[in-house]
Amino acid sequence: MFSSLDSHAQDAREKKVIQLSGIILNADSTDAVAGVNIYVPKKGRGTSSGRFGYFSMPVLEGDSVVFSFIGLKRQSFKVPENIEKDRISLIITMEVDEIALAEIEVMPYPTEEEFKNAVMAMTVVDPMSISRANMSPEMLLRWAESMPASGNENFRYFQQGQLQQNQDLYGPRPLRLLDPFAWSQFIRSIKRGDLKSK
Repeated sequence: MFSSLDSHAQDAREKKVIQLSGIILNADSTDAVAGVNIYVPKKGRGTSSGRFGYFSMPVLEGDSVVFSFIGLKRQSFKVPENIEKDRISLIITMEVDEIALAEIEVMPYPTEEEFKNAVMAMTVVDPMSISRANMSPEMLLRWAESMPASGNENFRYFQQGQLQQNQDLYGPRPLRLLDPFAWSQFIRSIKRGDLKSK
């Protein structure tokens, strides 16, 4: 009994670690397949292929390695026993897994009769009446008020802001209401009769 356990434990210890690496391509061998899951199901360890389809992982002699990817057929590779080298390189080509689904007809109504009734009950609005309502003077005025400024208006507003900023560099803006020279010009224009209605 002990001798069989010892031989079994000795066999398990003697399994050699092998570096399994390779590249995974699609069926016509033109593009690498990234993100393929590569794992040993019994051991619970694995990796995935990189951006260029390359993978590398340590395995033991006799391990079964599974390659799986959504939409591609699953493949497996059994690591040979008593191999002399400590590394194996593979080129795996994965084929498209075609799944044929039954035709599905999507309808908003369960029966043709209900569909006909819904079509007959629809009220159709004349498109010309909608366009007439949208082109009314009140609607156009409301749209003009809510419309954003044009490029010219924005540029003019920016230039005015720049001008005021330059004027503010040299002191506060003058208040014409307190300017005695402005008052004298105003009084002279009244005496001359410039403000009388003609």
